[in-house]
Amino acid sequence: RHWFLLRNQRCTGAYLYDRLLRIRALRWDYGSVLPSALRLHMSAEEMDWFNGYKKSLLPLAGDQGLDITQDMKPPKSLCIKVRCLKDYGEFEVEDGASVLLKKHSQHFLPRWKCKQLIRQGILEHVLS
Repeated sequence: RHWFLLRNQRCTGAYLYDRLLRIRALRWDYGSVLPSALRLHMSAEEMDWFNGYKKSLLPLAGDQGLDITQDMKPPKSLCIKVRCLKDYGEFEVEDGASVLLKKHSQHFLPRWKCKQLIRQGILEHVLS
């Protein structure tokens, strides 16, 4: 009977560790803000761990505010073509100009400026 308890304890530990690795991967995939659909499936303790992990990455960014999760693979171009899926409103690009993001409109924007909007489902990357 004792062996079964130890086996169950090991299985539970392996499950929790795998869940922890998946939550850590979410930080690298989605950035510092998780979609609400994912947050609904996480416990309060998991959200606390996620927020603690997010805070532990801040010193790596330094004083410049560098986002270390951006462009994990080298981009082929600095600008990408995107299509707006929802009405968003004014969006300021790096040169100070504003672009009006309306549903079904297409724009050629800097990759780093629209990456978060793509993750949030406001924009989609047009590949062709």
